[in-house]
Amino acid sequence: MTSHTWRVQPEGTAHDDRYDDRYDARADCHRRLRGPYTGLGTLLRALVPDAHRARPELVAHHAVEILSAAPELKDLIGAGPQTLTSLAVPNERTRLYPAKRTRRLAHGIIEFLHGHARGRGHALALRFDRVDEADHTDQEFLSILLRRALPDLVTVTVHTGGADLIPELTTALAAHATHTLAHTLARQPGEHEDLTDRHKSALAYVESDGTSHDPAEQAAYRRLDAAERARLHDRRAAELRRGGDWSLCLGAILYHLEHGSDREAAADAFLEAAEYLVSMGFYHALLDVAGRGTALMDPAEDPRKYWMLGTKVTTALSILGRPEEAERRYIELRAMFDQPMLHIFSGYALAMLYTRYYPAEHKDHQLAKAHLNNVLAMASLLPDHDQRVFQSVFNRNGLALVELQLGNPAEALRLVSTGLADIDRELPAEKHRLHRSVLVHNRGRVYTVLGRLEEALADIDTVIELDPNYPDYYFDRADLRRRMGDLPGALADYSESITFAAPFWEMHYNRADLRLELGDLAGAIADLSYVLDLEPDELDARINLASLLREQGDAAGSLTQVEEGLRHHPGDARLLCARGLLALDAGADQEALRDFDLALTAEPDLVSALANRAALVLETGDHRTAVADLTRALTIEADNPDLLYNRGYVHQSAGDWESARRDYTAALLLPGADRADLLRQRAECHLALGDPTAHQADLAAAESAASPPNEVADPVRVP
Repeated sequence: MTSHTWRVQPEGTAHDDRYDDRYDARADCHRRLRGPYTGLGTLLRALVPDAHRARPELVAHHAVEILSAAPELKDLIGAGPQTLTSLAVPNERTRLYPAKRTRRLAHGIIEFLHGHARGRGHALALRFDRVDEADHTDQEFLSILLRRALPDLVTVTVHTGGADLIPELTTALAAHATHTLAHTLARQPGEHEDLTDRHKSALAYVESDGTSHDPAEQAAYRRLDAAERARLHDRRAAELRRGGDWSLCLGAILYHLEHGSDREAAADAFLEAAEYLVSMGFYHALLDVAGRGTALMDPAEDPRKYWMLGTKVTTALSILGRPEEAERRYIELRAMFDQPMLHIFSGYALAMLYTRYYPAEHKDHQLAKAHLNNVLAMASLLPDHDQRVFQSVFNRNGLALVELQLGNPAEALRLVSTGLADIDRELPAEKHRLHRSVLVHNRGRVYTVLGRLEEALADIDTVIELDPNYPDYYFDRADLRRRMGDLPGALADYSESITFAAPFWEMHYNRADLRLELGDLAGAIADLSYVLDLEPDELDARINLASLLREQGDAAGSLTQVEEGLRHHPGDARLLCARGLLALDAGADQEALRDFDLALTAEPDLVSALANRAALVLETGDHRTAVADLTRALTIEADNPDLLYNRGYVHQSAGDWESARRDYTAALLLPGADRADLLRQRAECHLALGDPTAHQADLAAAESAASPPNEVADPVRVP
C-alpha cells in the first residue's frame, strides 16, 4: 500500500479544506505565481529555516539545489558554492547547463528532505496543490519524489484538476499514489452579484495573480473595461515588487506587467527573466517567457530586445532536443533583421545545430564550418576592439569543435591555442574569465584526443584551480587519470566531485566501473544501485548490476534486477540474455534456450547470446547450430580468441579435427588468448590427424605456458 495520495478535483468544483489533514508544508504549484519551482520553492521557504537552525551542514551541502528553487533563501543560508558559470555576467556567459540539470537538482532536494526528516525524528507530510498547472520543473520534481521518497521519511499528497500532466508524472502517480477524489464544494455561479460584489470579485481575480478558477471572479474580471483591468494589474505588480521576492519576477509580476499599461517595463521584465532562466537551465519556462515576451513587442520599435528574446526561444528549443524548430526560428529572425550581432549569434547557433544538436543522420559538419567561417568574417569587421577579439576567439572555439568532428584534432588544437593566446594578449585579465577557463578545458580535451595526456592533465589541473566548484572538471580529470593508469587519483576525483555536486548518476556509474577494476565489488554494487535509485531507466547500469550480483552468487538479486530492467525496457536483448544465463545457472536449460532465442530475435548479432546458445545446443549434440551461432558471432568479433576456441571445440566434438585445428591456430595469434588451453586442445587435433610430432610439441609448449599445471580446460568459454 503506497503512502502517497493523488487527489483529483472534479471540474466545476472548489476544494473544501474542512476535511484536510495537517501537513508540515503545503504549496500551491500554479506556475503563474512564481514560474519554475513555484511549488518546491514554497515548500523550501517553509522548511529550510528550521533545517538551517537544526542542521546547518545539511543545508550547506544542498545549498545549490535549494537556492536554485528558492533564491530568496540566499539571505538566510548564504550564496553556496560558486562557479565561474554562476558568477559570469550575462554578456560573458558562454556555458549553458544541460536540460537534465533540473533532474539533478530534484534528486538533491529529495536527499535534503530525507536528511531533514531524519533529524526531526518523524516523517514529513507534504501537500502540493494545482499540480496540473505547475511548471515542468515542479512536475518533474514530483515525478521523482513520488518514486524515491522513503515512506517512513516523506509522504506526499498531490492535488490536480483537469489540465494535462507531463507523462512522467502521470506514470509516477499511477504507480506510487492512491487515487482518490478531493473533498469539494460546488462553485457558485454568482449571476445576481451587484456592482460592488462584481468589483470585489474582479479584484479578487487580479489578486489571485490570474490563477483563480472561480467562475464569478473570472466573469467579473472579463467585464472590466481595458483601462481598469490595466490599472489593477499595474497596482498589483507594484505591490508584489515591493515584497522583494525574486521568484515573483518569474511568475506573477510578469503576468501583471503583461496585462498592465507599461509595455516597455513589461518588455524589460521579460528580457531580465529570460536571462535568468537561461542561466539556470529552466528551458521549458524559458520557452514560455520568451515567447510571451516577444508577443508583447513590436520588432520594428525595438529590434534588439525582440531578437534577443527570440534567440532565447531557439536556445531552449535546441537544448530540449527540438533542433528543427530552432533552425526554423533562427531563419525567421535572420530574415527579419540585418543587425550584425544577431547574425553572429545565430550563425554560431546554426553551426552548433549541425555539429552537435541534430541527430547523427542530419549532422552536416561542412555546413557548420561554413556558418562559422561566415561568422568569423563578420566578427573581424566589428568596430569595438574588445567585442571583435572576443567574438573571433569564441567562434574559433566553435570551429575547433567542428574540426574535431571532422577528424582534424591538430587544427582544433591550433584554433583553441591561438584563441587563448589572443584573449590573454588583447583583453584585460578580469574580462571573460569563464571563457578563458573554457578554452583551457577545451585545449585539454584536444590534447587527450591527440594522446598528449600529460599536457591534457596540466590543463585540467589549471581549470580546477580556476574553477574548483565545477564538478564536471573532476569527472574529466578522473577519466584522464584512469587512462594514464592513476586509478587511486581517478577514484579520488570521482569521490571529490560527488561530495559537492547535485546527484550526478554518470559520476557514480563511472566510479562503479573503476571500483570494479580495483576489485572493490561491494563499492561497485553500491554505486550501480544508487545510479538506478536515481534513474531506473539506465539500462547499462541495470545490466552491469545484474551481472555483478550473479558473479557474487546472488542469483535472486540478479534476477530481480533483470526483471525490473525488463519492466522498463520490455524485450531488451541483453536483459533477456542475462535472464537466460541465470536460468542456465539454475539448470533450467529449456528456459535458458527460450531466453537466448528471444534475445537473438530482438538483436540477431548479440554475441553473448550467440555464444551461450551455442554452448547450450552443443550439450544436445546440435553441432550444426552451435557452429552457425559461433560463426555469426565471429563475423562481429573476429579478433575474439574465446569465440575461436569455442568454435574449435565444437568442431572437435563433431570430429572435424582439421577445422578445429585451424580455429585453435587462429586463436593463438590473438592477444588475450589462453595459450596453454589452446595448445592442449590443438595437440589433440594433431594426434587425431596423424601428426604425433606436432602433438608432442604442443603439449610441451602448453607445459611452459602461464596456466597452472594440470588445469582442465573449460569446454566452452563465454566471451
